[in-house]
This record gives sequence, C-alpha cells and structure tokens, in this order.
Amino acid sequence: MSNPTPSNDATNEVTDDSWWRSAAIYQVYIRSFADGDGDGTGDIAGLRSRLQYLAHLGIDAIWINPWYPSPLADGGYDVSDFRNIHPTYGTLDEARKLITEAHGLGLRVILDIVPNHVSDQHTWFQEALAAAPGSPERERFIFRDGRGQNGSEPPNDWHAAFGGPTWTRTPDGQWYLHLFAPEQPDLNWDNDEVRAEFESILRFWFDLGVDGFRIDVAHGMVKDPALPDLGLTEFSVIAYEDDHPHWDREGVHDIFRSWRAIADSYPDPRVFVAEAHVRPGRMPDYLRPDELHTAFNFDFLKCALEADTLREVIDRTITDLASVGAPATWVLSNHDEARHVTRYGRAHTGVTTPMRDQGHPTDLALGTRRARAAALLMLALPGGAYIYQGEELGLYEVEDLPESALQDPTWERSGHTVRGRDGCRVPLPWTGDTPPFGFSTSVSAAPWLPQPDDWKSYTAEANQADRTSTLQLYRSALRLRRTNPHLRTEEFRWLDSPPGTLLFERGNGLLCAVNLTDQPTPLPDATSPLITSAPLGKDGLLPPDTTVLLHRD
Repeated sequence: MSNPTPSNDATNEVTDDSWWRSAAIYQVYIRSFADGDGDGTGDIAGLRSRLQYLAHLGIDAIWINPWYPSPLADGGYDVSDFRNIHPTYGTLDEARKLITEAHGLGLRVILDIVPNHVSDQHTWFQEALAAAPGSPERERFIFRDGRGQNGSEPPNDWHAAFGGPTWTRTPDGQWYLHLFAPEQPDLNWDNDEVRAEFESILRFWFDLGVDGFRIDVAHGMVKDPALPDLGLTEFSVIAYEDDHPHWDREGVHDIFRSWRAIADSYPDPRVFVAEAHVRPGRMPDYLRPDELHTAFNFDFLKCALEADTLREVIDRTITDLASVGAPATWVLSNHDEARHVTRYGRAHTGVTTPMRDQGHPTDLALGTRRARAAALLMLALPGGAYIYQGEELGLYEVEDLPESALQDPTWERSGHTVRGRDGCRVPLPWTGDTPPFGFSTSVSAAPWLPQPDDWKSYTAEANQADRTSTLQLYRSALRLRRTNPHLRTEEFRWLDSPPGTLLFERGNGLLCAVNLTDQPTPLPDATSPLITSAPLGKDGLLPPDTTVLLHRD
C-alpha cells in the first residue's frame, strides 16, 4: 500500500450538542422488532419492552422506520397521516412514553420522514382526485395531461422504483406521478402549501421530544417542471449526469436550509440524516453547515469487502465531507438491502444491482466471519455508525420465504421476477427454540413474515449465553468506542500494511488492523490486542477475514 496519508486530524472530543458526529444509531424496523400485543406484528409496546436491551448494547440513539398510519402498500413508506401512529403499532400516547423512557436510558430517538410522496389514501390526495384539473388540490401533487391520441399515453418515459411506469391515469383522464408505487403519489415541492405542511410536521414531532429525522429519498423531492424524457430502459436510484429531471436537483437545498433553521431553533438542537443516493463528490452539498447534519454512506454499504476498494471509499468519504466540516457515517445493512452476513458469504461481496443479488450461493460461515470483521472495522472508524436490527445477532438474509408470504411491492410490480426486500425484514428472534422465538407475547401468534427454524441458535438469549457470540462482539466494541479516548476523537491516519490488508491509527496509539486475504498476516510490532473479531492464532498472526484493535505498548 501507499505511504501513510492523513485523512482527518481534528482532535476535539465530541460534546453533547454534537453527539451525532460519532453516534452509534440502531435502526428499528418496527414491524419486525418486537410484538407487545400478541398479534404477530411489532409495535411500540414491544419496542418499549426491549429498551433495556438496546441500552445495554451500548448505542446512542434509535432510528424508527415509519410508524404513522398507512395502508402499508410499501411497508409504511406510504403515509396517510404524519401526525399520528398506525393503530397496529400503538397510540400517540404510547409514542410519547417511548420517547420519555428512551431519554431516561440515555437513548435519543430519530424518526423517519417521507417527504417525497404520501399514501394515495392521504386526505390531500383524496381531495385531489375529487377536484378538477388545475385546482389548488391537484397543485399539491404532480398531475399532467397525457401524450398521444386522447392523452392515452403517459406524460413521459420515466420508470418507477418497483417496476412499471411512474404514471397512473385517473378517471378524468389526467395522470399523476409516482416515482415508487402507484399508491405513493409524489408531492409537488414547488408548492408553498406542501413546504409549510412539512415544516409544521417537523415542529409537531420536535415538540414531542423527537431528536431528529432520517429523510427518505432526500435527493428526489424536487422535479424539473418540464418533466423531460430520460431515455432510459429501467429505473435508476441515482443520477449519473448533471441536471437530472428528478434526482439531486439544486432546489432540494433551499428546502433543507429551512428545515435546518427549524432544527436549530430548539434549545437542544435536533438533527437530520439524509437518504440521498448521489454521485461521488455530490454529498457535501447536502451537508453544508446550514443544511443537513449527516447522510448515509451507501458507497460503504455497497462496496465489495476488499482492502483497496474499502480504503478508496473510506478516504473519499472522509476527505469529501471534511470539506464542509461534516462527519462520515458508516452502515453495513438496512431494511432495503440483503443482510451483509449473506452478501459477504458470496463470491462477489458487494451490492451490484439492488434487490437482484438474491439466490447466489452463500457460505454462511465465511459470511459470518467477514461480517464480524467488517463490523469491528466500521465501529473503529471516525464518525457515526448505523446498526440494522439483528445484525448484532449475526442474522442472515432469509432467501427462501414462501412466495405466498412476500409483501414487498417489488414482487408484484416485477411480475413475480424480483422477490424484493422481505428477506432482511423477517421478525427478530429473542428467546426459545421454536418460532416465534419470543418475538410475540403470544406463542400462537404467527409473525407477519415467517422465521427460519434454525434461528434458534441466533436468538438474543443464545447470543447472550455465548462469550464469543456476535452480540458480545458488538457490545464490547460499542463499549470500547464509548470509553477509549482515542476513539472519542475524529483523528484518523492510514499506516503502511501488506497488500489485501488495512491498517490505520485512531487518536495517538490505537490501531485497527484488518486482514482480508486468505493467509495469516503479522500484527504490527509493539502492540497489544484490545478486541478481535475472531481469535488470534497462537503464533500471534492475524487470521484471514479478521479485524483487531490494538494499543501501542
């Protein structure tokens, strides 16, 4: 590898107001976390019952996927009311209690906000359908006349995320835009009423004590009013060229500046994290000091588990974001991608085509070893880290769900050719030897997605009983991350290491060594191991697919 290169030498410790710069945030996919009322679906009661587990894990905050009223055409990302709770999940009063209880345990609470679209059952859209073309009700959305004879063809050639066109025709002959499912009509962010409504929604939840929001499709809210053709044959989640008509348009930044002003108006400032799929070099625009605080690092999630590739992504991330004073974030899995235990057990360890990598042969033992190494690497890097529920248990992607159980809209919209994201959303196993593995308070309640029988060895209870389990690794790594002074700074520098390995220093004396080759490699001289993702050999060598944190003697 090349000579050592400094990447970020800031040494100030994190203050309470800037907790988000180094936070470990746990993603709660609420339908699948814990069921507190025995109906087979996760809920607020279940989450409240497991807050002690999360606090003991050592995280700083929880991010909760949408819990609002919704027909669940897209797992809750089709919201019909942004100021309430879906009855299946609980009540607004329960949400208040959850926030209070989480704060009492030192956990902050981040919610999802979905500003690109609403449910087709949302009051606004129902009013739009009942109103005439050109009415104020329709101006909240993107309605257009069609092309061709009698307007029978869609207004343009755009493709939707879950398959098919982005346009659906209404009974009066107009078409409405939906970048995702037809049940998710896109809002018109050139409309002042839309902007005012979402500013009010932010204040509603901030006033209830919520500490921040993850912004869904943050790069897609503003569209070119001309709605020009793209000339593409399928949907792409990212703009690969300038002036894309619906991705990464300059107008989104005015929106986020107004949102930041609202967040900063609170005595304990609230924070934002963007889901923004943008080209390398574009992310700093979203994280300028008067815009959003952080953004998900999809380059890191999607890249292959290879030393040179990882180093390039880590370097580019830290360097790009340092230009605007923003911290990096790191993430290995989420509710939209196959779990990394499964991905890392394949011949190709990166994400190539979203939702289409399923079914490739996977060596779960290899994938688990690599996943543990990647987790320790992630938690040793400067910046924030996101943990997707269940990864701390070593869970793998469930790729053999029966077709009758599949609920992701991709399954239907693709004509039953793409199974979608349900495999990473299977309810968590907590205790016992048979499903529902303590997920539900009722042993007879079938979870909304079936759990594999062999998850009995992956339960939180089984992990707790094993000193070498993945859960114990996460707890130890998160404890070290909180207490070790070298990991409390943002200082980071690469050190020389053999090909196929990574070696960097945090602070002044804590090293992280990663061996991604198929052969053992020597440890740095004059160092003592603090934590390893797998046992070191008796010869003191670092085994393949292993990460170790070391202290200089």
